[in-house]
Amino acid sequence: MSVRKQILELFRLNRGSYLSGEDISRELGCSRTAVWKHIEGLRQEGYRFDAVTRKGYCLIEEPERIEEKAIEEALQTSFMGKNIVLLDEVESTMNEAHRLVAEGANEGTLVIAEEQTSGRGRMGKKWHSPKGKGIWMSLILKPRVPVYFVPQLTLLTAVALCRAVRRETGIDIGIKWPNDLLVRGKKVSGILLEMSGEDERLKYVIVGTGITANLTEEDIPEELTAVATSLAIEAGTPVKRETLIAAFLNELETLYQLYMENGFAPIRTMWEAMSVTLHNQVRVKTAQGVIEGRAESLDESGALVVRQLDGEKVRVYSGDVDIR
Repeated sequence: MSVRKQILELFRLNRGSYLSGEDISRELGCSRTAVWKHIEGLRQEGYRFDAVTRKGYCLIEEPERIEEKAIEEALQTSFMGKNIVLLDEVESTMNEAHRLVAEGANEGTLVIAEEQTSGRGRMGKKWHSPKGKGIWMSLILKPRVPVYFVPQLTLLTAVALCRAVRRETGIDIGIKWPNDLLVRGKKVSGILLEMSGEDERLKYVIVGTGITANLTEEDIPEELTAVATSLAIEAGTPVKRETLIAAFLNELETLYQLYMENGFAPIRTMWEAMSVTLHNQVRVKTAQGVIEGRAESLDESGALVVRQLDGEKVRVYSGDVDIR
């Protein structure tokens, strides 16, 4: 157990009492300076301490924790979220989900972490995921579709999340192709799918979703303030994370079953209605180069159809979109 966690356990065992830096340092065999640094670190994570000269520190409030029971009570699913693995801190919920599926975890197993130390997004980008403020989760799915259908599942997930956020918060949120959710042009969520397949047969998919639910303006790094926001900032009030997680799973299972029965067409129609990409000028960075033009539609596979400046239509299957 880390020194910081040992300090936190001491305060929990002595709840309501003051502990001096000297007593803590003696108990744990570390310096008083180290104790002070760890307490300051806990404050940054949302823990509140009262400090009194000659008495020491008293833990008066802990950050809100996601409660599994609250999610279960709001679920209306048959299999999604029926097995929830709730963790305090992990490198990545994606890594944990891959480990669980290798051990035989059922479809619908959901991994949630209060904090990710190495969260990741598409194209190797790091995902900023501070403790206790957001929703960082990965879901195991085992759809019976070919591996080349996986991009459609990214779009399906975006539709489910967009519908859930609109319903629970009333925020005017939209989808940027292929995997981001935006409010007023700023990102509040990213979706990452990782799969395992063999001979064009899909074995499983991990659906990773990060939502900056309750981050404050102070929580967002300065270099991201122009492009990122949170649901709490936009709604003017914190969101109940458990309720939003359940609403997302309810929507996702409904759309997932619709997709399995009727294919991509109904999902495509819903996605286009929620898109902030379509009918705008875009610049798309792809592995083959940059494509510029007007985003017109999705094709039947989920590719973005762009009419270039010369009038030619091209299909973009993967890339980073900049909306002009």
